[in-house]
Amino acid sequence: MTWPFVFQDLVREFITLFVVIDPVGTIPVFLFATAAVPQRLHRSFALRAVLVSALVLGLFLVLGQIILEGIGLRLGAFQIAGGIILFLFALSMIFGETKAASEIKEAENEDLSGAVFPLAIPSIASPGAILAVVILTDNHSTGVVEQAMTAVVLLFVLAITFVLLLLASKIQKLIGQTGVSVISRVMGLILATVAVDAVLQGLEQMGVLALSTPPV
Repeated sequence: MTWPFVFQDLVREFITLFVVIDPVGTIPVFLFATAAVPQRLHRSFALRAVLVSALVLGLFLVLGQIILEGIGLRLGAFQIAGGIILFLFALSMIFGETKAASEIKEAENEDLSGAVFPLAIPSIASPGAILAVVILTDNHSTGVVEQAMTAVVLLFVLAITFVLLLLASKIQKLIGQTGVSVISRVMGLILATVAVDAVLQGLEQMGVLALSTPPV
């Protein structure tokens, strides 16, 4: 694999992970979760949430496909199912409540328990993010080096998330709730495209479609 293709893959993975993790959409959730937490503890609160998210997503990155194949499921079928779920998730981002509104409401119903819920799960390590890391690290089409690069991209996105959480109050004042809503919907459009591509790749792997351009 040549470096231009490697760079394109890394950019695609970064966009995919950034969209499904949605660091900007996590800001209102963080502000709500830390409303009763002293300002001096906000840094530790954000760090704990990001570390828990990294642990969960890293676990699925390494073991997700092994578990699937262990119970007899083909990755192509998982890609199709994952793509459909990601597409529905994207539709909810575009047409439904914003990420923050739905997760804050869930937190209110379940009694907020801190950095783990709802900040780490399901806001940062969302179902969409879990599906994405499994799909991006297919053991049959990516080697250890490629999977390690995906893990680095994941850590980079989580690092960005941590920085944005530390700047949450300033960002909220700058763009407002309307700005967060607009960004969330734009990311939903991008995620819908990624989801359709995942379905097409799954159909190709299952032998239903032949999407690769034949050699001339």
